[in-house]
Amino acid sequence: MGMKAKKRRNIIIFHVIVGSIAVFMFYPIIWMLFSSFKPSDQVMTTVASLFPKQWTILNYITGWKGFGGVTFATFFKNSAIITILSTIGAVISSTLVAYGFARIQFKGKNILFLCMLTTMMLPHQVIMIPQYIIFNLFGWVNSPLPIVVPAWCAKPLFIFMIIQFIEGIPKDLDEAAKMDGCSPYTIFSRIICPLVRPAMVTCAIFEFYWKWDDYMGALLYLNSPDKYTVSIALKNFTDPMSSSDYGAMFAMCVLSLLPIIIIFLLLQKYIVEGVASTGIKG
Repeated sequence: MGMKAKKRRNIIIFHVIVGSIAVFMFYPIIWMLFSSFKPSDQVMTTVASLFPKQWTILNYITGWKGFGGVTFATFFKNSAIITILSTIGAVISSTLVAYGFARIQFKGKNILFLCMLTTMMLPHQVIMIPQYIIFNLFGWVNSPLPIVVPAWCAKPLFIFMIIQFIEGIPKDLDEAAKMDGCSPYTIFSRIICPLVRPAMVTCAIFEFYWKWDDYMGALLYLNSPDKYTVSIALKNFTDPMSSSDYGAMFAMCVLSLLPIIIIFLLLQKYIVEGVASTGIKG
């Protein structure tokens, strides 16, 4: 067997294996998509069947009506507001803090940086109860504030990622800007931010994913149906004490995936670039 034939065989084997793994991983999503077009009473009785025997869009109509007099448009609006505000706050605050650690010298800098890294190792369950007590004292429970405001206090992971980018930027640019009379704020806004844009976009993508899918935060702090996010609303389609409308739930699950898929398709190049890059491209 020649080298070309052997190489072609290896490529075919590689693609078959990778394709099989991809099908295995995406099969639950594909099944959910087709199940959303099945009559609700046949969703769980025809689990082994991928394609519907009878196609219907009634699940989407029923699911969009929501429950408790609140439509799914409200749930999507609530999720969008919380996600967008949290994403903007996390990126801006994390970039500012990263700039301070990477470029500004101050007393106790190393200790503060170590403390910041230590918070990355704390499970969320450790701070869940203290945070709830504090936000309850503020009167923020049953509002988006307990979910949005912490995002504006910077994220340790994002700070660490952006610091790696900033440290790859030559300090000569900062010195040249200072000679031109630029203040630290001008250097940050006109030099640092444009150069670390891939890292900022990567952080924005991660924060968007996490906040859009956040279930625990919404479960803890949102009590009124008109303030529910999509993740909480989807849970309310299942009722262990009575019959559950799985068809409507799957239909709304499909719609809830659309923003994430769109964001990924539009900005996927920044994910690889943001994680792999640590400085200025030549």
